[in-house]
Amino acid sequence: MNDTRFGVFLSPHRDNGLITDSAQAAESSGFDFATVQDHPYVPDFLDPYVLISHLAARTSTLRFLTDVANLPLRPAPLLAKTAASLDVLSRGRFDLGLGGGRSWPQIAGLGGPTWTPGQTVNAIDEAITVLRAMWEPRPSVTFPGTTYSLDAVATGPAPVHPVGIWLGASGPRMLDLLGRRADGWIAPLATPFETKPAAQDAIDAAARAAGRSPRDIRRVIQLVGSVTGSTAPVDLPLSGPNGRPVHANPDQWARIIAHFVTEQRFDAVNLVPERETPDQISLFGEHVIPAARRLVADQSRAA
Repeated sequence: MNDTRFGVFLSPHRDNGLITDSAQAAESSGFDFATVQDHPYVPDFLDPYVLISHLAARTSTLRFLTDVANLPLRPAPLLAKTAASLDVLSRGRFDLGLGGGRSWPQIAGLGGPTWTPGQTVNAIDEAITVLRAMWEPRPSVTFPGTTYSLDAVATGPAPVHPVGIWLGASGPRMLDLLGRRADGWIAPLATPFETKPAAQDAIDAAARAAGRSPRDIRRVIQLVGSVTGSTAPVDLPLSGPNGRPVHANPDQWARIIAHFVTEQRFDAVNLVPERETPDQISLFGEHVIPAARRLVADQSRAA
């Protein structure tokens, strides 16, 4: 069975009055999930967790994923409560994308910490422990961490389903942590396409060293672009910045997606629309997703 999943990146910009229509267009046209970024220091951005709650109430099957939660400004014990609450209210449709933060001056301006790379890895490692402990139905939890310290804290609410923790990671230590402890990888837009195979290998090696199967870790490639009527050839593999827009017709998009699934071992695709409109999202969902699923299935059978 072809288990490739498809998502769409929805901007939390407050002037985007079409965001509810965009989420509903994604659900009705075949997308599996939607992602929302978390940058609290951007004035025009709505709070992603409030926004996800709003969108979840207006959809029924679409899943939601933070891309990614800003850990320095979202203390792990409180983030556990937020994530579990969203999962309960959406009836099991929320997973947590987690990141170590960026734009440190803006984070500090909001009263957040400024972490070194090593402190960031440690904070995320501890956050994973805290999140999972807080989601377990038990009387209390104690955790004497460096970044997070819990002292006989009551847990709950428990999420409806096992909330996945996906890391937006690129550096060696983060990829190692991901392979050892996380449920999924959100390949960052800021890194080149050429770095993805080596990152995949690093995740796999860390997973095996921890006694895990690499197959237990889901992987999402993020692709910026739009669906066009273009007949210009598209060279594979894609090269250069991951955030470089792709302009391609549905058949070309299907070839691109099949390459990342069959050749680079990604099992999820997150579309970052160059023009975020319900029409563009529906075009991708109705024409690209079925074509990509067929091509991936054909290539899998031929392998």
